[in-house]
Amino acid sequence: MPTGTPTPLLRGASQPLAGQLAERYAQRIRERLLLPGARLPSVRECARQHGVSPHTVVAAYDQLQAAGLLEARRQRGFFVRESRPATSRSARPATTQTRQAPMDATALIRGMFEADAARSPGLGTLPADWLDPALLQSALRRLGQGDNGDGLQVSYGDPSGDARLRDALSHRLADLGIHASPAQILTTNGATHALDLLIRTQLQPGDAVLVDDPGWAIMFARLTQAGVRLLPVPRSAQGPDLDVLAALAAQHVPRAYLTVSVLHNPTGHSLNLAGAHKLLRLADELDFHIVEDDSYGFLAPEHLPRLAALDGLRRVTYVSGFSKVLTPAWRVGYLAAAPEKLAALTDTKLLDGLTSSPVLERAVALCMEQGRLRRHAQRLRERLAQGRQRVAALAARQGFTWAAPPDGLFGWLDVGVDSERLAQPLLDAGWLTAPGALFSATRAPGSLMRINMATSQDPAFWRALRAAVDRSTRSPG
Repeated sequence: MPTGTPTPLLRGASQPLAGQLAERYAQRIRERLLLPGARLPSVRECARQHGVSPHTVVAAYDQLQAAGLLEARRQRGFFVRESRPATSRSARPATTQTRQAPMDATALIRGMFEADAARSPGLGTLPADWLDPALLQSALRRLGQGDNGDGLQVSYGDPSGDARLRDALSHRLADLGIHASPAQILTTNGATHALDLLIRTQLQPGDAVLVDDPGWAIMFARLTQAGVRLLPVPRSAQGPDLDVLAALAAQHVPRAYLTVSVLHNPTGHSLNLAGAHKLLRLADELDFHIVEDDSYGFLAPEHLPRLAALDGLRRVTYVSGFSKVLTPAWRVGYLAAAPEKLAALTDTKLLDGLTSSPVLERAVALCMEQGRLRRHAQRLRERLAQGRQRVAALAARQGFTWAAPPDGLFGWLDVGVDSERLAQPLLDAGWLTAPGALFSATRAPGSLMRINMATSQDPAFWRALRAAVDRSTRSPG
């Protein structure tokens, strides 16, 4: 970039700050003002120059990498990518393509779309062969035969969501101790969409939001793109550090706290009852709202405390979905909130895409009404319990320990060295991993990595991990 003070980015514009910053660099690269091989400012320096957060810069650089204009070189920084002549995909032998280890949230997800689940210990979902396609096909057949359809296939559907699904969800929430009428439930295109609606409806650029650290990398990226300031709250086996949370809230006056109380991603931890009570007291005293993401709730025992149950949906908005237990292809999620919040959230949904799919929502309702979804979830919990035992034994055999006893789908493994340094060697050996830095709001390096209990049961992975750690400890630097 030329010397001098850069033109300020436009806060409050329709394009997020990260997009503005990415386009600014992209234009200079296309105009050859930044030549191939040129090094861009460090994340911290770029944030200082443009008056934005480091998270905004990371999101902008990620967009440039996705566009093929930028490349990240480990421990060196970000560089303008060498331009290459276009080559047809058919002309490139598949065996010569080099995969890059994930260095950010987008790359992690992209890698997971391409990965073989059997060789993806860092996968964020259950593998396809753990799911129940017959359950889905049966529900769709009933709709296709005209039963229970009520003209769903030729109409937009209710903007609030399919009435039968919302009724079934009301009963599901009651089992968790959350009392929400169907009128307090809004269906969405997956839990991620529900969280996005909440961000766009209830937050403004410049607002501060408390987040778990480690936490869900995609949520960090979405909040950053919305111009929201992240306030990381350390998360351990005992739950969020409430002393740190209280200090941050007193200093920065956050609008909300986005958290996972049950089967936290990536650690697998669940909040205990005492911690939940104290957190809700702090929310009252310091006047912030809580968004409770329960995306993995079907994989957890129903008795685990939900913040929304203790709070009565007063300060807490509850979010969940079905992608983790049915299929990622069915983007059906929902949120439950106080009645006064629903109108604005429904308006945002209408402007976003009119309605969600009434056909898929009715199909999910049939799965719930028949009790088949409940039985399927119980089988998954039992199979995961067996998988955790096997994975724990494999990890112990290779000398690894856990930050806390694994639970649910994930475990938070301590490998003893910087886990990000292991990602590329393991990927070269055919194993997709999820190093801990991907789940850090500040991209802090560390020795932890997320392990998927369903996809980490091959002893060959644990031998490869042990070998990679041993090579790392022998290598200088």
